[in-house]
Amino acid sequence: MLSSLPSIVGFVRPDIDWHAVAPELTLLGVGAVVTLLDIVLLERGRAYTSALAGIGLLMALIPIVTLAASGDTREMFGGAFVVDDFALILKAMFIVVAYIVVLLSTNYIAEGDYWENEYYGLLLASVMGMVLMASARDLVTIFVALELLSIPAYLMAAWRKADPRSNEAGLKYYLMGVFASAIMLYGMSLLFGLAGDTRLAAISTAVTEEGSNPVVILGIIFVIVGFAFKVSGFPFHTWAPDTYEGAPTPVTAFLAVASKAAGFVALMQLVHVGFPDAQDVYQPLLWILAVGSMTAGNLIALRQENIVRLMAYSGVSQAGFMLAPLAVAGDIGEEALSAVIIYVLIYAAMNLGAFAVIIAVARRTASGAISSYAGLFKYAPGMTILMSVFLFSLAGIPPLGGWFAKFAVFRAVVEADTGWGYSLAAIAAVNSVIALFYYAKVARMMWFEDTPEEADTTSIRVPPSLVAALGLTAAATLLFGIYPAVITHFTDGTLIALPY
Repeated sequence: MLSSLPSIVGFVRPDIDWHAVAPELTLLGVGAVVTLLDIVLLERGRAYTSALAGIGLLMALIPIVTLAASGDTREMFGGAFVVDDFALILKAMFIVVAYIVVLLSTNYIAEGDYWENEYYGLLLASVMGMVLMASARDLVTIFVALELLSIPAYLMAAWRKADPRSNEAGLKYYLMGVFASAIMLYGMSLLFGLAGDTRLAAISTAVTEEGSNPVVILGIIFVIVGFAFKVSGFPFHTWAPDTYEGAPTPVTAFLAVASKAAGFVALMQLVHVGFPDAQDVYQPLLWILAVGSMTAGNLIALRQENIVRLMAYSGVSQAGFMLAPLAVAGDIGEEALSAVIIYVLIYAAMNLGAFAVIIAVARRTASGAISSYAGLFKYAPGMTILMSVFLFSLAGIPPLGGWFAKFAVFRAVVEADTGWGYSLAAIAAVNSVIALFYYAKVARMMWFEDTPEEADTTSIRVPPSLVAALGLTAAATLLFGIYPAVITHFTDGTLIALPY
């Protein structure tokens, strides 16, 4: 029996490429240090937590750079975990987004007298789930990564424990998230039962062989619907407005960008690797989700009077644009991946920037009402200019980054050269015009409305960490629009192609 132990151990613990998992291990190590700091130093550790989390995130970028420089595709666990160009560009995005969220959180959490160490530990755990998601090519790995990123996010949404709205936000997010996970897991179980394997490559083979088997259709629909909750696609978006409004604003920014992006990463892998030949099943469903999200998100956003709720419905609409290339992925292949990744990267910069301005302005007005932005240019011209940049970029106005994001989507759906693609392009064009109305409403309030007499019109003091976040996001938004080659160099379809 003892003689068989080495072979058993070798089966249970296969050789691990430590370089490939270095980003995840770095995040795990930094999270452990943050927790240890809390245990040892207690209250005294608060002064160091945000800096330690930020440094740890930057350290996690180092193995990503070295992996990219090696140029090798690395696989482990029978193809369940893959590190390739597709994974690396998304891992880098998640870590940079998390670093900016740390900058947004530094003063917000400290001044709110909230427990800091647990906050940053949860943030690092959620980011580790997202980084793992980028390499997942297996249903179990995808599900574990999704729960790892989601459970800390539920707690972070309810971080303001004395605020009933924050408790409501966390509870709604948790209940809807669990409901979505149950639906998605049931769909995954059907696909696993059909294929006898959890790896996406094996599922792809089984789906192709089974064709129009009702089990295949039901499994694919349930999985996509489960992820539609995660990306706040219409009509599965109902949790987003209340959660965004009630959660701490840095957490809202994190959910609106990183959590949404992680959902799209999983959808890209499933559509392109898991069931690429089931176009007749996923195409109508994704088309409906894309059109519904764009249209409903924009129409509801027109009536919003709260800036965070407006951004929530704007996020629903933006999710529709990101879903559009996936709806025609069967016709254009890797170009769909390229268009979605371009949109996700640019959306991250401009959306984080908008939330950074919202945090800065709320330090003075203590309000999320759009009316509180009246006359902002008279006492905070810098904030007004930056917010205008981010809003008009979200609307897709050249030469800001948002125009190229929308251009990538339009190019992808038109290149499909099908009725599905042309109809998506037409509907997206109409929705781009509608979106301009509510973004311009906020800009008009800032530039042309009079400041209320009772308003405090002294200059807004912006902490250095918030200035850094504003600078990084504004620079990226402008650079991506003026010189798109900066981003297309990394998102070319031939470079990020996922193997079938």
